Amino acid sequence: MKIRIGISLGDGASDAGSPESILSFIDACERWDIDSIWVSDRIVAPRPTLDPIIFMSFLASRMRNMKFGTSALVLPTRQPVVLAKQLATLDFLCRGRLLLVVGLGAEDSGDFAAAGVRKEERGKRADEAILLMKRLWTEEKVNFEGQFYRARNMTLLPRPYQKEGIPLWVGGRSKAALSRVGRLADGWLTSNSSPAEVGAGIEAIKRHAAVAGRAIPGDHYGVLVPFFIAKSFDDALAAASPTIRRREDIPPDEFSAFGTSQQVREKIQAYMDVGVTKFVMRPAGPKTSLQSQVEILAKEVIPQIQTPFSEEERAERVG
Repeated sequence: MKIRIGISLGDGASDAGSPESILSFIDACERWDIDSIWVSDRIVAPRPTLDPIIFMSFLASRMRNMKFGTSALVLPTRQPVVLAKQLATLDFLCRGRLLLVVGLGAEDSGDFAAAGVRKEERGKRADEAILLMKRLWTEEKVNFEGQFYRARNMTLLPRPYQKEGIPLWVGGRSKAALSRVGRLADGWLTSNSSPAEVGAGIEAIKRHAAVAGRAIPGDHYGVLVPFFIAKSFDDALAAASPTIRRREDIPPDEFSAFGTSQQVREKIQAYMDVGVTKFVMRPAGPKTSLQSQVEILAKEVIPQIQTPFSEEERAERVG
């Protein structure tokens, strides 16, 4: 199975300061064998954030090689028919380079109130939206009757470039999220999870999928990993610690990759050992270190870990 490594811009993509600065960074990433760029989704936040659909459209008009995706799009805050149309259009125009991960949003998020959605309904809304969107991407004259969303004799054209529709992965590490992946989704991308937790999550998803009469492809399991590369683990932890989203139950080094390039490779390998094939690496540390950290990762980690692109893939990556 192919190992692929992308970069997360998180919710601070606008920290670069200007569209030109963002494009300069994207151009640098294109010169390296980075598989993909990932953006997050926040409607209201204490810092400037970019709308992911518009931002990905901006990226698609610039990038020639890399794929791009969401980690994660907060599905309950979006009207699924409109969203399905937007994403199908984007996938059609970029010739299938769109990667889609959806989630339910943070517990303390103000996005639900902003979108006029009750937080208590978000799980049921997400389930309905996943079912409806997947049908709209692959069927004609869709009829759907749900608690929140309805469709009557509806056809969306053009279809996504990806023939079976856009693969829809689900994020999150809760029991409900694992069940949702097994029952409805095409893959799983978790974050802030240790290798042991990811391994247990994969096994749980397989059980849920089997009960639903489904199977998740073996290469459709991924993890978002904060990283910082320095001369030592202690130096990396000191630089990255202020920017890490912490958990109360385990220390950040259990779900992050800190230290030398070799130590970062070893952490990635620990995830690979439990079945992960897709990685979204999020640079931690000061904003000013973003590009240098990605460059070190691209030169000292990715070549030893990522499956080399085939001649066909390289031809596709250069258009």
